[in-house]
Amino acid sequence: MVGFLRKALAVQVRFSLPSSSKPLGTLPLLHPFSSSSEAHSFTVSHLINSYGFSHEQALSASKYTSFKTLEKPDLVFAFFDSHGFSESQILKIVRSNPQLLVSDPQKSLFPKLQFFYSKGASKPEVAKIVATCPNIMKRSLENQIIPYFNFLKDFFQSEETAMACVKRFPRVLVDYSHTCVESNINALQEFGVPKSNVVSLLSIHPRALMVKQSHFRKVLEEVKEMGFDPSKKAFSAAVYGLRGMSKTTWERKINVFKSWGWSEEDIRLACLKLPWTMMRSKDKIMAGMDFFVNRMGMRSSIIAHYPILLGLSLEKRIIPRYSVVQILLSKGLIKKDFSLSAVFNSTEQAFLDKFVNVFKEEAPQLLNLYHEMVKSR
Repeated sequence: MVGFLRKALAVQVRFSLPSSSKPLGTLPLLHPFSSSSEAHSFTVSHLINSYGFSHEQALSASKYTSFKTLEKPDLVFAFFDSHGFSESQILKIVRSNPQLLVSDPQKSLFPKLQFFYSKGASKPEVAKIVATCPNIMKRSLENQIIPYFNFLKDFFQSEETAMACVKRFPRVLVDYSHTCVESNINALQEFGVPKSNVVSLLSIHPRALMVKQSHFRKVLEEVKEMGFDPSKKAFSAAVYGLRGMSKTTWERKINVFKSWGWSEEDIRLACLKLPWTMMRSKDKIMAGMDFFVNRMGMRSSIIAHYPILLGLSLEKRIIPRYSVVQILLSKGLIKKDFSLSAVFNSTEQAFLDKFVNVFKEEAPQLLNLYHEMVKSR
């Protein structure tokens, strides 16, 4: 595979915008065709040996794309390489869209990259956008990419913010229509969500709004019924969490917390304090609850008041810091009613200042022990 790539990338090609004033189109729609057995065999073999396709994937792709020589595939690889795409990125794009191998890079591919460049994106950023969402290269520049981008720009009132949104989640230009997203934006505002919070949600978590309007409104109703105030940022966070979770998964998480003795009110309290609580994996919830309840001897309901604890790393933070607390307790240097937030949720420097450095004389070995515990995990 590497030998072929080197050969392909050695092709000397100059790419520029077409001089024609005709509207830029999308890739031609390729339909299954009957090709000679020789071309078909060559295509299948090449897709497997050069691009890592499985035999089944290669057979399927060969129904829609076929080539007898490496001329066009070489041009495509040379094109992407000339724009700073890595070998792994090129292979990912080709495996996702084998039709690109017979496209004309100058006419079909370059105008789309040029559009992103014109909006301030660098070559590495554009490469990441396309590799993250290869289907962008199949979409029409004039009929989809530009209109979708302009919708984001108009809503944010900022081209820079719109581009940042695309970098964060490129599929915002591919999945669902902008009219669907616009409808969901209107629904949020109807529920009383301030525009500033809507802007934050769309710019940071655009996927939250990329769902059918009927389902999105149902999510808004459920979040409101849980007690979240639409005027607060927590409402938007809860919408993002619930929208990405099926009802079955949601109920499964509820049952996990109930298995540790949480009541419906405990679950509601934890979610209100930290909407991300329900997005923790079952394993992470179980491991955290096991440590706090069985190792530290805490009542499980207390954790509902400090749900952020379940999102912290057991190995890198909770266990090393609790080990320090145990040493201090054994020496009588702190009281048993220490603040959970001060111990586990404070910054590294704040923790060291309050629980390690201040006891240098009483426990001179504490700092080294703490650092060793952190490094060993």
